Amino acid sequence: MQIQTPDWVKHAVFYQIFPDRFARSKHPHKRLLHDARWEDWDAMPTLQGYKGGDLWGIIEELDYIQGLGINAIYFTPIFQSASNHRYHTHDYYQVDPLLGGNEAFKQFLDAAHERNIKVVLDGVFNHASRGLFFFHDVLENGPRSPWVDWFKITGWPLAPYTGELPANYEGWAGNRALPVFNHDNPEVREYIMEIGEYWIKFGIDGWRLDVPFEVKTPGFWQEFRDRVKAINPEAYIVGEVWGDSREWLDGTQFDGVMNYLFTGLTIAFTAGDRVVLEQVQTRDYQPYPPLFATEYAAKIQELLQLYPWEIQLTQLNLLASHDTARLITIADGDQASVELATLLLLTFPGAPSIYYGDEVGLPGAIDPDSRRGFPSEANWNQDILNTHRQLIALRHKYPALRAGDYKILFAQGELYIFSRTLGTEELIIAVNAGTASSTANLDAASLHTQSHKLLYGTAEFEWHSTQLCLTLPPRAGCILG
Repeated sequence: MQIQTPDWVKHAVFYQIFPDRFARSKHPHKRLLHDARWEDWDAMPTLQGYKGGDLWGIIEELDYIQGLGINAIYFTPIFQSASNHRYHTHDYYQVDPLLGGNEAFKQFLDAAHERNIKVVLDGVFNHASRGLFFFHDVLENGPRSPWVDWFKITGWPLAPYTGELPANYEGWAGNRALPVFNHDNPEVREYIMEIGEYWIKFGIDGWRLDVPFEVKTPGFWQEFRDRVKAINPEAYIVGEVWGDSREWLDGTQFDGVMNYLFTGLTIAFTAGDRVVLEQVQTRDYQPYPPLFATEYAAKIQELLQLYPWEIQLTQLNLLASHDTARLITIADGDQASVELATLLLLTFPGAPSIYYGDEVGLPGAIDPDSRRGFPSEANWNQDILNTHRQLIALRHKYPALRAGDYKILFAQGELYIFSRTLGTEELIIAVNAGTASSTANLDAASLHTQSHKLLYGTAEFEWHSTQLCLTLPPRAGCILG
C-alpha cells in the first residue's frame, strides 16, 4: 500500500506546551476563580498544585511563539480534570474551566490558525479518571450501573481511594485514580471514536495519543485513523510509543510517534559522560552510556531504516518532554550539550518538537520539576534562545533540512558529519562533541557540490583539490550550505 502522511507536518516545528505552566493571562476574563490560591509561579512545582496558566495567557504569547519560528503547537491535555497535568480526564467534551473552557479554546484556535500555526491535542483514551461521569455512576450504583461494562471491574465493592482494600478494577499502572476503559465494549469504542471526530470538526489539526500501545483491541487505531482522516485527511495522528514502533507505523494507524529513539541516542552522543544518571535511570529512552560518533552513526542509520521514508518525515522528534528531565539538567548544566543536540534535532528528518522553556535554558529534573512555570525574560539564556532561533530559521529556509536525503559523511572519535540533499541543494552538518579540536577530510565524490559557505556555527574549511578539509573547535557544530 502507498503510505500517506500529512504534508504540513514535514514542514512543521512543534512547540510542546504544558498549559498550567506556560502563561497566566494579564487581562481580566470571566473566571470561575477570581482569587484562586495558585502556587507561586517561580516556585518549584508540586505534584498537586496549580500555577494558573490558561489559554488566554497563551494567546497573549503567540507573538513570542511565532517569532521563535514555531508553526505547530502540541498541548498536553486540556480537558476538564482534577490534576494540573490533566491526564485524569473528567469530561472529554469540555476544556478545563481553569484554562478558560471551550470558549477560550475556540479563541485560541482561531488566533493560532490566523498565524498559520497548527494545533494538536493530547488524547488520553486508554484510561479516564475517577471523576468521569460514567465511572462515578458505577461508584454510586455498583453492579446496577448501566456503565459497569465500560471498565475492567473484577469484584465488589470498588475501593477507589483507599489502599487498604483491593481496588477491584483495573487502573492504569495500578493507579486507582485512572480506571482503564474496556475497549472491547463496542459502546466504549464508539464513544472514543466520536470524541476524536468531534474535536477534528471543532478545528484541531491532529491528535497525540497517550500510551496507545496499551489498547489491545484489534482494529481500534485503524478505525480511529479512518474516522479522523475522513473528516480531515491532513490531520496528524502521533502516538506516544517510546521504542521500536513498526507495529503502529505501517500506514494504517499513526503518522508518526514521539521519537524517543532519536532522543536517547542524541543525548548520549552530545552530553556523553556529563549525563546525571538519576535523571534518566527511571525512563525508557536510554540516553546513557555515552556514544562515540561511530556508534551514533550506526544507530542513527538503523533508526532511519526502521520506518518508510514517508513516515520518517512525520516523526515527532524531541530532546525533552513533560515525561523526562530537561536536557540542560540531564547534562549537569552544560550549555554546549543543549546547543549541539538542538543542532542535530533541527537538521534531522521529521518534525522537531521543542518543550516549552527549553529554548531559554529552563532547567528541570524529572517530573514534577520538569513542569516549571515559563521564566520571565530576565531569566532567559539568550545564547540558547539565539541558537534555537537561528536553527529554526535555517530549517524553514532550506527545504533540504526538511525533506532532503540524509547521508552520513564522516564519523570518527567524537566528530560526526552528514549531509541533507534535495535536488541541487546540499547542506553539510558537522558536530564535534569532543573537548579538543577535530578535523575531517571529505572526498568531493561524496558531496553534491564544491560550493559551500558557513551558514551556522564555528568552523574552518577549505578545498584541497578533491577534498574538503573541515576543522571544528571543541564542543562545536556548524552548517555549511
